[in-house]
Amino acid sequence: MLRLSRRHLKSCPHRSLTCRRCKCPVWVFGTKNGRRIRKSLNTVNWEKGEQILLELDYEPRELMTVADACGRFMADCGARGLGPAQTAKYKLLTKELEEALGKSDITAVTLDELRKLREGWDLAPISAAKKLERLRTFLRICMDSGWIQNNPARLLKAPKVKPAPTLPFSSEEWEKITWALELYPDRPKGRRAQVKAFVLLLRYSGLRIGDAVSLETKRIQDGKLLLYTAKAGTPVWLPLPEEVLSSLQHVSLCDRFFWSGNGLLKSAVADWQRSLSKLFKLAGIKGHALMFRDTLAVDLLSRGVSLENVAALLGNTVRVCEKHYSPWVRARQDALELEIKKIWK
Repeated sequence: MLRLSRRHLKSCPHRSLTCRRCKCPVWVFGTKNGRRIRKSLNTVNWEKGEQILLELDYEPRELMTVADACGRFMADCGARGLGPAQTAKYKLLTKELEEALGKSDITAVTLDELRKLREGWDLAPISAAKKLERLRTFLRICMDSGWIQNNPARLLKAPKVKPAPTLPFSSEEWEKITWALELYPDRPKGRRAQVKAFVLLLRYSGLRIGDAVSLETKRIQDGKLLLYTAKAGTPVWLPLPEEVLSSLQHVSLCDRFFWSGNGLLKSAVADWQRSLSKLFKLAGIKGHALMFRDTLAVDLLSRGVSLENVAALLGNTVRVCEKHYSPWVRARQDALELEIKKIWK
């Protein structure tokens, strides 16, 4: 770093003071690129010395366009080993940035330009909020890399997200689903048994649809399903009802239950989503795969299982479960208080 200083003459009355008003020579001191610099600027004018200092400090910067930054960012995502789903979302974001601002210098990107980019997002508030986080991450990495001095996306206000209420299947809806399972078309032969086993697994395991489709047969041992391994290395097991175990015995495909392992898992999940939609239409209800997970959680809470244990089974934190299932947590607390009051009467 370079700095200015006056080298006072012997005749200068301000030798012991830091004075910029005297007419002593202006010198520059410091280091640049590891080399020590200490020389006169051949001027006694402080303002001129500052101008010379700026010229000495200036280093030409290689132009980094938005398109270049996007390419470097995606290469880094690949080196970090991000999953295909997350990589695809970053790829979509960088494609939009390249189309809108690709030839611009990355340092010249303004807050107003980012606002205009966001105006083109036809997304629900929660999806827009997640995409904004990805935009902030991209620009933060640009800042950490030294390509920009600040992150303009940090000043973008996030959309207001109203959390959607958790809607488990009611007892009547579940009854309609079990009825529809018996009427589901058995084409090709064995498909009805597969769909029944898949639905029962979703209902009594709380697995997400992707995890259920890719479930390996070895994860079920002694009537229990290995949900996941906790950070401490302790496996979390979930006992399954006999009805679920019995239905799974007849549908295994080699080392998995519902996927051969060939092709993309995403395609297999889409196929099962279509099967569920067909089942819901047959049952005359509206639903989606995640509602089975919610149904299990609410069922456990209503039966007195603690919020901590429900969170452990779902692989979530207590805070996340409390956020999504707070109405049923309150109902459980009300039922508990009612039971305690009965005891003291």
